[in-house]
This record gives sequence, structure tokens and C-alpha cells, in this order.
Amino acid sequence: MRAFDLTPFLRSSVGFENINRLVDIASRGESEAFPPYNIEKLSENRYCISMAVAGFSKDELDVTVQDNVLTITGQAAENTVKETREYLHRGIAKRSFERRFQLADTIKIVGADYENGLLNIELDRIVPDQKKPRKIEIGGDSSKIEKNLPDDSTVSPVKAA
Repeated sequence: MRAFDLTPFLRSSVGFENINRLVDIASRGESEAFPPYNIEKLSENRYCISMAVAGFSKDELDVTVQDNVLTITGQAAENTVKETREYLHRGIAKRSFERRFQLADTIKIVGADYENGLLNIELDRIVPDQKKPRKIEIGGDSSKIEKNLPDDSTVSPVKAA
């Protein structure tokens, strides 16, 4: 039997484990791997997306969130002066890009930071009170249960013989 590597499915999702949505994202076919990025889990409810955007300034980057989709775009500023440099090898690409991440409903963007060619976006998972686990007390008083029975005459407590 073959082992399946689910890493490609997990690359562009943060905060949910719904396999159907992950397969849908993976089927879109993100073949472009530019710019490279990491998704780091800082704690139980905190994440950080770090994206290597060497050569871009803060003004050339745009981070937006709409309908649970985080979109990061980089638009290289056009040089009005013709470049006089002659490259023998150009490995640092400064081309325009757009990278999208599907976020779960409970993920909120805390902030973005740009330092040393890395764009860091901090995310928090905020679990609503109704989704948090809660303790249910187990009582021993059966009279409380009988009070909640419907007033229908066909329903009566079972008596031991």
C-alpha cells in the first residue's frame, strides 16, 4: 500500500482541518512556488506566515483580507531609469506576484511586519464561547428530570414492579 503525502494540501490553509476544502484548494493547481513562505505554529492558537520577499520594499507589498481569503501581492515598481547593470546570473527575482491563503472562520489577522526581506503576518485563532468545551454537571436528583417531562397523559414514569 502506498503512503500519501498530504503536505501539498496543507500548504495554503491555516486553522482548519476540513479535508474537502483542502482538496479543493490543492486541485486549483498552485504550480508557482514564488515567493517561498513558511507557516509556523507559535502556540495552540497563534500562527505566523513568513514570506521571503527579497528586493521588495514595504510600499511595493499589499496585504488584504476579504471573505476569509488572505491575499498578498507584490508589485515591483517600474524603474524610470534604464538599468545599467549587467548580470551574469540573476537569481533574486523581483517579479510581481499574488499569493492567496484560505483562512478558517475563526482565524483573525493580528498584524503584519516587514524586516530583513521577510514579510511576517501574525494570525490568531479565536474560538467562540459556544464552540469551546464546557463541563456538564451530573446530578443525582431525578425529580428535576421528571419536572421536564411533557404534560401528555400518555407519558408516565416507569414504576418498578
